[in-house]
Amino acid sequence: MRVGIIGAGSIGLLFAAYISRVSEVTIYTRTVEQAAEINKFGILLKISEKEDTLSLIKALPIKEWKGDEELTIIAVKQYQLPVIVEMVNKLALVPKNILFLQNGMGHLKLLETIPFTNIFVGSVEHGALKENPSTVAHNGEAATKVAVFRGDPAILLEFIHSAPPEFPLVFKENYFSMLISKLVVNAVINPLTATLQVENGELIKNPFYFQVLKNLFSEICSILHLDNPNAHLQQIIGICKNTSTNRSSMLKDLEASRMTEVDAILGFILDEAKNKGITAPLVENLYYLIKGKEIIKGEYA
Repeated sequence: MRVGIIGAGSIGLLFAAYISRVSEVTIYTRTVEQAAEINKFGILLKISEKEDTLSLIKALPIKEWKGDEELTIIAVKQYQLPVIVEMVNKLALVPKNILFLQNGMGHLKLLETIPFTNIFVGSVEHGALKENPSTVAHNGEAATKVAVFRGDPAILLEFIHSAPPEFPLVFKENYFSMLISKLVVNAVINPLTATLQVENGELIKNPFYFQVLKNLFSEICSILHLDNPNAHLQQIIGICKNTSTNRSSMLKDLEASRMTEVDAILGFILDEAKNKGITAPLVENLYYLIKGKEIIKGEYA
């Protein structure tokens, strides 16, 4: 299968490294320089004490994307999606199958604007860190859940079955419940670690931080009317344990003076609260704290 990957951040590099073991992969980068480095050195995948260089990966700047692969994986940040979707809609050849791997749920309305193609969504549970333009560290091995947003699942199922066993893909029947489950995890772990500037594990090791985690989770449960809240809470605790030394994507974005995905995560929950007439003081305060940190880091200065 020919696979195109849009975005060469931590998740894009991680997927390119693993999927290139079983498929022909082209990764599309924001800069010409990163594409040149990947073409020269390959992608170095670091797993614990092991290193593996994947050299059978072609890299091109995103302006050269034609959308002619059998499957295109969109691995950019949520706030970068409008530009990508505009590119999709302007392509002479509309991609046949697109898999979106964004956090949050703010992108669903945007996906509805893409015509005449099969659209899939995914929830990535791996921990990954981009160390340089061609190196990615796989810090937390897990799985990627995928589901059909619209269209024929045939290529998605083929992609799942061909994936390397060490990089599993799990099919889910209901995309909405799949994304809600990931949204809850992101809405609790990401803003708390970003605000407190701590690794994931500290949220459950520190009893005071853990109490805030439970308070925030309770408020989110009330807004989203979650079934089986305890299962969601145990999932959050399990992720904090399994990725205890990881720094969340939101924390890493702030540390790198990048925009965060807080609008797609807490912003979505605030919209839900407003629509239902529910007050959400914890979610609202965390949202403003993260937006304030973005300004301090110079995103809007």
